[in-house]
Amino acid sequence: MKTVTRVQTGVRLESRLLKVLKALAAELEMSLGDLLEGIVLHAFEGRPPFSAATLRKIKALKGVYGLDLTAADSHRLREREGDD
Repeated sequence: MKTVTRVQTGVRLESRLLKVLKALAAELEMSLGDLLEGIVLHAFEGRPPFSAATLRKIKALKGVYGLDLTAADSHRLREREGDD
């Protein structure tokens, strides 16, 4: 185990994406922060962060929350007028 210092942050995410991430974290019995740290650390090494079983869970959760965004949508999202 490594000791780290964590900080609180105010990151803005697409609402359905956040719902899927929160549900996945709950399903995996970990905090949202731990899930995000794991995803980023895997991405930094060019490694896939999820097993086939977890990807199936994600697909199901995306259906539940109506998340139709894909990697192709990355960096091409804009907020609705009036959204804060």
